[in-house]
Amino acid sequence: MHIHPLITTSAELKALVDRLATHQFIAVDTEFMRENTYWPDLCLIQVASPDEAAAVDPKADIDLQPLLHLFVANADVLKVFHAGGQDLEIIHNLTGKMPAPLFDTQVAAMALGHGEQVGYSNLIESLLGHSLDKGARFTDWSRRPLDKRQIDYAIADVTHLATVFPRMVEKLRRNGRGAWLDEEMERLADPSSFAFATEDAWKRLKLPSRNPTVLGRLKALAAWRETEARSKNLPRGRIMKDDTLTEIVLHPPKSQDDLGRIRGLSAGWKTNDIGGRLMASLESAKPLEGDDLPDREPRRPGLTKDGVLVSDLLKLLLKIRAKEAGVAPRLIARSDDLEALAAGVRSKLRILEGWRFDEFGKDALDLVEGRLGFAIVNGKLRMSRIAKEESVDA
Repeated sequence: MHIHPLITTSAELKALVDRLATHQFIAVDTEFMRENTYWPDLCLIQVASPDEAAAVDPKADIDLQPLLHLFVANADVLKVFHAGGQDLEIIHNLTGKMPAPLFDTQVAAMALGHGEQVGYSNLIESLLGHSLDKGARFTDWSRRPLDKRQIDYAIADVTHLATVFPRMVEKLRRNGRGAWLDEEMERLADPSSFAFATEDAWKRLKLPSRNPTVLGRLKALAAWRETEARSKNLPRGRIMKDDTLTEIVLHPPKSQDDLGRIRGLSAGWKTNDIGGRLMASLESAKPLEGDDLPDREPRRPGLTKDGVLVSDLLKLLLKIRAKEAGVAPRLIARSDDLEALAAGVRSKLRILEGWRFDEFGKDALDLVEGRLGFAIVNGKLRMSRIAKEESVDA
């Protein structure tokens, strides 16, 4: 594979993109910084085909549009990432679109027995048999110039990715599990995990209250903080820490002058503009109503004490079946699915449809409905079918 020097001109990038566009897939990775910003600061883009690899410097005087167009508008080229959530967020921020089609090797690894959320280094070591150089992990990628070791380190990620991807695809074809990943890839391609409205920011905070008035203040104050963070391009915590926000929600100040006495805020909040905007958001807060109110037990709807025990048995069954299939349990089912089944839900459950029903759902249903049980045979846990006694007419 040919490795290019750092690409810093539009002409070099356009020529690279023209060549990349002739391949069935490309590997993609990014380096960024976001410790001091709300929006990730894109510092480097790495791309590779089976033939060549390069790092692109977005901080140079360079037109990124041809590359971004390849990512989001060229449906003939598959874009391959590993744990690509933040890479996808960056591309979405730049284009308003998601890369398509896309493939994530971390997700695929779940179907190949590598466990949940396997790290890139561990995956490469498992599939290629050698370890990666981790020496440049904590590089400040925003500083220029980048030295050769930094660039080589960054490019190595996509060169290895371009090598392991075809091997993973071949293994998925052999075991017939490629279709198992479709739903997970669709979930990955949903931008709602990072492209959310400011009025939904409160849902990311945990507050042990169902009081509509308190939750209304939480919704208003979280939206205010999100707006401030985005407009100033600062991390949420630099605007206000979660603990301070929660304190204000639970014990709202009567006036802006009271802000100066709240732990976590400076005396300047008594008179500055941001303090004024905070007070305005509190004054405009309205109690939550109806469907906006969270469930009392969002993770265990309607579960009795016995239902909790059944849910735990389902989790044990899932662990057994996932081990037998050689896949990560989360690929088959999530806790919410098991708890819903234990609570009596029988419709619109993923585990009762398609391949999940064949691999796990059928046995899970039998367990819940008394047709399957656990037994100890020779000191080992086994599943056993429970025969129903036939009634005899007198």
